[in-house]
Amino acid sequence: MTRHDLTRAEIGRLASAADLAVVGITDAAPFYEVEQFLSDHIAKGHVQGMDWFTPERAAQSCDPSVLHATARSIISVAVPFWTGVATPPDDGVLRGRIARYAWGRDYHTVLKRRMRVLVAAIEQSLGRTVEARTLVDTARIVDRAVAARSGSGWYGKNSMIIVPNHGSWVMLGEVILDVDLPTDLPIAKNCGRCTICLDRCPTGAIVEPYRIDAPRCISYLTIEERGPIPHELRPLIGDYVFGCDTCQDVCPYTGAARQVDDPDFAPRSVQNSFPSLSLLATMDEAEFRITFSGTPVTRAKRRGMARNAAVALGNSHDQQAEPILVNMLQSHDEPLARGHAASALWTLVGDTARRPLEYAALTEQDAYVLSEIAFALSRDSN
Repeated sequence: MTRHDLTRAEIGRLASAADLAVVGITDAAPFYEVEQFLSDHIAKGHVQGMDWFTPERAAQSCDPSVLHATARSIISVAVPFWTGVATPPDDGVLRGRIARYAWGRDYHTVLKRRMRVLVAAIEQSLGRTVEARTLVDTARIVDRAVAARSGSGWYGKNSMIIVPNHGSWVMLGEVILDVDLPTDLPIAKNCGRCTICLDRCPTGAIVEPYRIDAPRCISYLTIEERGPIPHELRPLIGDYVFGCDTCQDVCPYTGAARQVDDPDFAPRSVQNSFPSLSLLATMDEAEFRITFSGTPVTRAKRRGMARNAAVALGNSHDQQAEPILVNMLQSHDEPLARGHAASALWTLVGDTARRPLEYAALTEQDAYVLSEIAFALSRDSN
């Protein structure tokens, strides 16, 4: 056996056969510089609300040996998912917007399946079993750090990995192996003087190059935040109901991405890319599961998507939204949705909302919803 159990070309061939389009290889040494960045990031409060993301957890995620004691190599994989320009249908339906990565099948499932195929192929090539771990989007390892060190791509100022020919429209995963593999060099490239992602972030969440203030990020607010969205940020969310693509849409590198045709990332219907806000506002749990089962959207849960729909309706500047919001305020089973409907109704129609808000206050029993109604009425009276 030579120093390298398999050649770089063999790994590339096996990965391609497993439908893994982009591959980089690095060793299993700790990512000390990333650990320092994350410790500073946590200390500055940029992960507020994510109580699980502690300095100890960050340190562990930067040392592959903590997860895989026999680790010798890490294969960074990336699957592109840019399927071309898409716009909501001009059908008169008020629609929200789902971030592109969540249109199709859950990427965790897709990448895990493809990486298992790669591991099986490596075992067949070596003629032995290997100790391997496949990881997708987990704090146990920092995906972007592995991708950058392995030469799969480089850090953009929006903190995302930019991959040649694909921009940041890629899903990242890792295969940690007890196999000696030849390593790749990092890509000597950066964003230069460009700051368009910082300038165009709707909420100003990119507080400096390469640093995101998570509590302000629309992706965090619409997915990870389980409670009320801060009032001052709701108007900035626009029509997004799950995630946000703005910093990718405006990126020149991402704008030059090659179009791919991958059925795993294609939406089953328009509801999985540009969902009806009325549907989100009224669907029951069974309808939610039927519509979004097997996609990343289930992470936000029905109550979160109803909350997000209320915000989008309030931002729509369309009078069609008024009766939908009134109905949500009066009859939605989730207090979180009713409360956001109250605020959104004022945002949409101003003083016209006074009567339905005051009427709802007479029968509403939930303290949170009553506080939202009171907030809306107080703003209306100023």
